[in-house]
Amino acid sequence: MKMCKLAVLRTEPHKKEGLMFRNLIVVVTVLIGILIFGVLPALAITYGVPDDAGHPNVGILVYEDEGEKVGLCSGTLISSTVFLTAGHCTAYLFSLHIDPHAVWVSFDPVFDPKRSILISGTYHTNPAYYIRSFAAESDLGVVILDDPANITPASLPTLGLLDQIGPRGLRHQQFTAVGYGDIQPSIGHGPPIFDDFGIRRVATSTFNALNKNWLRLSGNNATGNGGTCYGDSGGPNFLGAGVHETNVIAGITVTGDTMCLATNVDLRLDTVSARLFLGQYVSLP
Repeated sequence: MKMCKLAVLRTEPHKKEGLMFRNLIVVVTVLIGILIFGVLPALAITYGVPDDAGHPNVGILVYEDEGEKVGLCSGTLISSTVFLTAGHCTAYLFSLHIDPHAVWVSFDPVFDPKRSILISGTYHTNPAYYIRSFAAESDLGVVILDDPANITPASLPTLGLLDQIGPRGLRHQQFTAVGYGDIQPSIGHGPPIFDDFGIRRVATSTFNALNKNWLRLSGNNATGNGGTCYGDSGGPNFLGAGVHETNVIAGITVTGDTMCLATNVDLRLDTVSARLFLGQYVSLP
């Protein structure tokens, strides 16, 4: 079963009761994702560190539930007014009957429902995602911001970039994952606890595999890698890491292993199908 990396943040829990409520929200969100999309909802940065101001063009998708601002997924600014995220995130909002015009994006390093700066916008899901019965290869969505963000956007890859590098070259390539998702689970005292959603984090991964739609990266801490977890859906995986990191998004986080400990599966952005959707909103390289 595929898993998408999606999460819901209400107010930050500080007490045991709050933690229990937070975990209940995650479980309910997972079950809703299975029922609606036939997939398990999405993941967050694991074995990484707080990003602070490292990636100001990476933000969090926000909607309102019962008068409260709720964080859902991660994403990246790809033009001054276009925020790229995963299609299963925007489709999830549609399933909740959220008005397409009633969403926001925050680029604050730490999302606070009551204090973060929010930019309003309108969400759009790749039509092919619905036409093909929630086809994973069409798992793209955007939010068109009502006001331009004064932030340098990330760049999209050229057509076939990863194919040009090839599996042999990619084996020596690192990638940088960024997102607002949960950290790796706390295990050993009852059910696993996923927590700390809403803080922008960054981690480095190495190459696992490539096919026509997917870039698979290692999130295995035993091999020195970090990965993604619940809430990182739609977030970027930049080509390169450290001094070799580029501003080019190789793929966006869409799925991975249930426990967020092994694999980060990303939708490639250098394919014809991805460019057909994205080309409606931005100029393509």
